[in-house]
Amino acid sequence: MFLKSIRKYCKNDNTKHGYYRICDSYRDDIGRPRQRMLLSVGRLEELPDIRQKEAFIDRINQLVSGSPKLFNNHIDPIAERLAQHFYNELRLKNKIDYKPKMKNDYETVKINTLKNKNVRESGAESICMQAFQQLKIDKYLRSRNWSDDDINLTATHIISRAVYPASEYKTVSWIKENSSVCELTGYNREKVTKDKLYGVAHKSFREKDGLESFLSRYTNELFNLEDTVILYDLTNTYFEGRMLKSNLGKFGRSKEKRTDAKIIVLALVVNREGFLKYSDIFEGNASDSSTLEHIVKKLNEKSGHGSQKPTIVMDAGIATEDNITFLKQQGHDYLCVARSGLKQYKADSSKQPVALQDKKGNPIEILRVNKSGKSDAYFWVKSHAKGLKEKGMSSKFAQRFEEGLQSIQKSISSKGGTKKPDKVWERIGRLKQKYPSIHQYYDITITDNGQGIATGLVYHEKTDVKADEKAGIYFLRTSLDIKDEKIIWTIYNAIREIEYTFRVLKTDLDLRPIYHKTDQAAMAHLHLGLLAYWLVSTIRYQLKLKGINHDWREIVRIMNTQKVVTTTVENKEGATITIRQCSEPDEKAAIIYQKLKYNSISLPKKKSVWTTGEIQKKISVSNQPLADP
Repeated sequence: MFLKSIRKYCKNDNTKHGYYRICDSYRDDIGRPRQRMLLSVGRLEELPDIRQKEAFIDRINQLVSGSPKLFNNHIDPIAERLAQHFYNELRLKNKIDYKPKMKNDYETVKINTLKNKNVRESGAESICMQAFQQLKIDKYLRSRNWSDDDINLTATHIISRAVYPASEYKTVSWIKENSSVCELTGYNREKVTKDKLYGVAHKSFREKDGLESFLSRYTNELFNLEDTVILYDLTNTYFEGRMLKSNLGKFGRSKEKRTDAKIIVLALVVNREGFLKYSDIFEGNASDSSTLEHIVKKLNEKSGHGSQKPTIVMDAGIATEDNITFLKQQGHDYLCVARSGLKQYKADSSKQPVALQDKKGNPIEILRVNKSGKSDAYFWVKSHAKGLKEKGMSSKFAQRFEEGLQSIQKSISSKGGTKKPDKVWERIGRLKQKYPSIHQYYDITITDNGQGIATGLVYHEKTDVKADEKAGIYFLRTSLDIKDEKIIWTIYNAIREIEYTFRVLKTDLDLRPIYHKTDQAAMAHLHLGLLAYWLVSTIRYQLKLKGINHDWREIVRIMNTQKVVTTTVENKEGATITIRQCSEPDEKAAIIYQKLKYNSISLPKKKSVWTTGEIQKKISVSNQPLADP
């Protein structure tokens, strides 16, 4: 290392002053000599003589190389003090390779000087960083000629999204004030800005297709998985803003009932274990059923399934007759909820419905039925929990429907009310349109006086059919030649995994809502959430294999009990001993580390001894001329 001087212009007094930097020399890939700046040390006004500066940089080189202090009586004490200070700066900022000496770790210290400071969260960041490395995302990006700096910043951004999902502006504050993520990734915390986070998110989005294919294949190899069943579904998220220049943001059917906001559609294909296989983004007004053909073709191109193509499980909104025909032509089996209930079907009278339980322990009954003229297999399903929910909803809607009819009755008998029969029927029609699932269970008649004036309205529930009779009943439709109801239910129940995926993405990883103002930024935002989900799904899958079924927020809460802390204390000689280390994980966090087979102390302990106090950095610029340039 050597000391390099530069001159800078000072606006305060319109003069130029000399400043010094500690630099290092190296050779680039083709052997050309180059220089890199390691640390700026200011004007070094304490060392006016050139020989003092030479002694200062020589002493730093001795400290870096671990050589003993030579010619002790000839080293200026000020140069020694500054050398010790800036040497520790180099170490703390990871500018030099340092291995602490462990010869004699005994110290006599003054207990009343012991202090803990710079406490930061490290547990959740640690498991995310180790999942990032386990998935070899860094190696893939390096193969794409990414610099180490960009890879480290990308890791920082993805882990931040997984642990503390927030805007880029808030993420910067969290990184600099609350988290140890930069210590884990190796990225300089002081260089983190919201603009750099925006930039690396856009850059990673440009790697979407290749990175997604790599992770899809690698997770199958890593965990020995076979994609015999894949799940397809869509969700949408809304924009906060008018998005006047957006091509993707459109008004559509919002899952969050935000009819006032433009939305964007996210389509996902995941396997039964919850790992992403393919994703795509569509305009907000795209219908669910219109996206399947595009997604399946892209998936087949990327995956190359060969002759054994996976079974596709999907929701009723996607399972149109055209889509089912397309899947059969492509050689895919499918399983879905029938879009409409069967009216005429036959069940084997010798068989009883098979009793099962859903994931929450609620009873489920399922029975194979036959539908004439259909080659596909159908299964009658009755869900106790779904039935209670539908009964509650139908009871509420029935009450509101009857209140609407009573309002029409009152209007007929009131002065100035609606009395023309055709107008009365218009009001009834609007009421039926508002409650389409309820009005079919009512008989409604209007009486008149024969002169075109309505005199009354009478309604009553139909006796031959009740709304609650079909509550909780639906039908599964499949092309699979499987007669075992338990297997069919197990395959269909896997769709809960993609529902959980959407909950994690939209809530835990903060994809909802989108505050970005351009389509490119919105897509980069969604892709960043998907990259964070790769870490989440990798961690959760391994924990589920070991019997731990916590949701992601609970895992983060448990792991945040582990901190990294700096402890300072003075020894009997008056030197300050500084130790930076992770706390031991508590019982629950230790179990998670053990099940994941991750290192529980991911940051090595760092110890330093300052023989004198800290050097106070001088902010003011002096007008005194320098002894050197």
